[in-house]
Amino acid sequence: MESLLQIFGILFLLIIGYLFGNYREKQHFKNIKQREKKVLRLSAASFGGQQVIATKVTETKLVVGSVVISIDYFKMISSMLRNLVGGKVIVYETLLDRSRREAILRMKEQAIEWQAKQILNVRLETVAIGGRFGGRLDPGSVEVIAYGTGVK
Repeated sequence: MESLLQIFGILFLLIIGYLFGNYREKQHFKNIKQREKKVLRLSAASFGGQQVIATKVTETKLVVGSVVISIDYFKMISSMLRNLVGGKVIVYETLLDRSRREAILRMKEQAIEWQAKQILNVRLETVAIGGRFGGRLDPGSVEVIAYGTGVK
């Protein structure tokens, strides 16, 4: 009887974690979409050295946006099951999509605060954070850094 209660307790926590994680992810995507509308006018370009800036540049500054987003245990378990059978790991795709968009938004918001007219040479760096700590499996996180040259 006691082991049955433990199983139901674990299932209950997994369901709560799944529902809360989905809710938070949807809220974050909604927030990102609202903020993307505000920074839409600021162009961010990534190109080689052959391009010429059409406007007169008076000042430049490095603008950076960084974010660390963690994956929840339900999505980690889901991805581990997907690894057994192969195919797209959609839970990681959404994690990376949220991370990239958030990092670019933060970079653009910093550039707008500095009153930049555009951002050139935009680069993205991604780092996986996590693994085994103290004998337990950590769900893991991803850090994305977006950076470029803001020009006035």
